[in-house]
Amino acid sequence: MILLKVTDRGAFLFMIVPARDRKNIGTKIRELQQMNIRFLIVCGEKVNHPNVIFRANRGKWDAINFGASFIPKDANVIVLNDVDTEICNFEHALKHLNPKIDLVYCDVKVSGGPQVRFYRLLNPLRRKFHIAASGELMLIKKEVFEHALPLPPCIAEDSYILFKTLESGYRARFCTEAFVITKRTVNVRQEEAYKNRTTLGIYQALDYSKPPFWIRLFYLLLPLFAPFLSVLGEDGKAWAKGINRAFIDHLTKRNPTKF
Repeated sequence: MILLKVTDRGAFLFMIVPARDRKNIGTKIRELQQMNIRFLIVCGEKVNHPNVIFRANRGKWDAINFGASFIPKDANVIVLNDVDTEICNFEHALKHLNPKIDLVYCDVKVSGGPQVRFYRLLNPLRRKFHIAASGELMLIKKEVFEHALPLPPCIAEDSYILFKTLESGYRARFCTEAFVITKRTVNVRQEEAYKNRTTLGIYQALDYSKPPFWIRLFYLLLPLFAPFLSVLGEDGKAWAKGINRAFIDHLTKRNPTKF
C-alpha cells in the first residue's frame, strides 16, 4: 500500500475515506495525492489501486471501523472525508486542532437545493452549540478517535464521534474557513427523506453516547418545535416532516444503519 505523508504543526495525518462504490474514487485519489496526504479508501466495490481496499457495504460506521485497523503507528491525527466531496482550505482546519481542541468538523457547501437554506439555519447554531457534526471533513486527535472505537451501527457516525468526544471531556470546534463542496438533495421530496435519515441517525447516536444534557434536551424538544419550520415554505415543511418521521422511526425501533 502506498502511503503518503503530510507534516504540519507536528501533525502526522492519516485519512480514511468511506465509499459505497467506485464512483468519485478517481477524482478523490487525484485530490489527496495532490494534497500529499496518507489515505485509505474503504470501498464497497473492488478497485485495483494500492490505496483502495474492499469492504462489503454495511454502512459508513463499519467502513471507518475497518479502516481504523490500517492506521499507521506514527499517525496522531485521523481525518475522515467523504468520497463525493472537494476539500477547500484544509490547512485552516489543521490549525484549529491545537492543544485545547481535540476534534474539528468543517463546513459543507452545497451547489443548490434545499440544503443551502438548511445550512444557513444550522451553522449559526453550531458556532455556539455542537448539536450535530458534519463528517464530510472531520479531524480528530488519534487518542480521541480511538476512544470512540469501535463505532456502533449508526447512520450519523459523525455526530456519534462528536458526542463521544464531548462525553469524555474533550473539546470540539466547528470550522468554517475549511469546507467541502458537494451535492445533496435537489427537491423537497429528496430533502424530506434525507432529513428523516440524518435525524434518525442522530437519535441513534444519542442511544450510544452520553453527551451533555443540553444536547439530549435539544433533540427531545425538537419534534415539538419542528412544525414551526413550515413557515419557511416547502423546504421547511420537508424538514418538519423528515424530523417527525425520524422521531417516530426511532420510537418504533426502525433503525437502518447503511449510508
